[in-house]
Amino acid sequence: MTDSVIDENTSDGFHTFKELYEMRLLLTANLFNTWAHDASAQLDMPWVFRSKLHSDGTIPFNDPNWFIVVAESRVGQISFHYEVKDWGLFWAVPEVTLPPKYDGHTAADVADRLRKLLF
Repeated sequence: MTDSVIDENTSDGFHTFKELYEMRLLLTANLFNTWAHDASAQLDMPWVFRSKLHSDGTIPFNDPNWFIVVAESRVGQISFHYEVKDWGLFWAVPEVTLPPKYDGHTAADVADRLRKLLF
């Protein structure tokens, strides 16, 4: 039996993890930049922030090469972590020292909240 190595080049037959992660990064940057730009004009738009610290003051993954983006929406928080090299992609998202207090959301909660925001 051979051990399968799972890494960024692992594919589902259509896309690698690396490709899917890149697409998620770019979709998030587009969405959060749009929300940041439109939030001042529309009160029902999520408020978005980016920070190099978590709300409790800890460094994401205990590694200064990561940051967090957070949206405070009408259905709850939505957040993602990205590498600092991609900080500039979130050009419209305001930087804060500490983002809003983490509400305990999971990846499943984020997917559910994004779905709810469609309606």
